[in-house]
Amino acid sequence: MSHQSCPSCHAPDQREFRAEINIHFPGMKGLNIPTVWVFPVILVCMDCGAAQFTVPNAQRAELADRDYRDSAEEYPTNSLRLRSS
Repeated sequence: MSHQSCPSCHAPDQREFRAEINIHFPGMKGLNIPTVWVFPVILVCMDCGAAQFTVPNAQRAELADRDYRDSAEEYPTNSLRLRSS
């Protein structure tokens, strides 16, 4: 269990899990671009389901190199935040 509180709901019960994530590029153009695999540790809030992980530098570089969209600045590259519904 993590000792920091959840940034979404501020609950104290967060837990780490190992994961494998296959990142796809959006749209029809994305169908022809190889996906990028990431194997992060995910921090999951056990109360609200918010999850956080960091994409390592090598995989971020792959994402940037393969991204066909004009404005990569619209998409943060330092971390991704996921929410479950």
